[in-house]
Amino acid sequence: MDIQKDLVAASATPIVLSLLRHGESYGYAIIRSVREVSGDRIEWTDGMLYPVLHRLEAAGFVRSTWRTADSGRRRKYYRITKQGEAELARLREQWDVVHDALGRLAQSRKTGADDV
Repeated sequence: MDIQKDLVAASATPIVLSLLRHGESYGYAIIRSVREVSGDRIEWTDGMLYPVLHRLEAAGFVRSTWRTADSGRRRKYYRITKQGEAELARLREQWDVVHDALGRLAQSRKTGADDV
């Protein structure tokens, strides 16, 4: 399935914040998690993810720290902030409205109803 770029871009912030809500992570692990939770239907690249992370950090929704992994490689780990938790709650409310509207429209089409 090829998901339109507009939808991928619109969903990036709530997806990243939702993942970080489960615990801190680094870029490649976030990309891998997105692929896993979407059943391999959403595939992000570094070039797509890192601008989102930088924007979220500039807005105060995430914080980052550099650490050296067991392998000796330095990685930048991201974690959600209290502001990020509030932003995620706000975005989830918005997504719920959109999801509900799409569901109602799909249901009205199945039943042949004119009004939603």
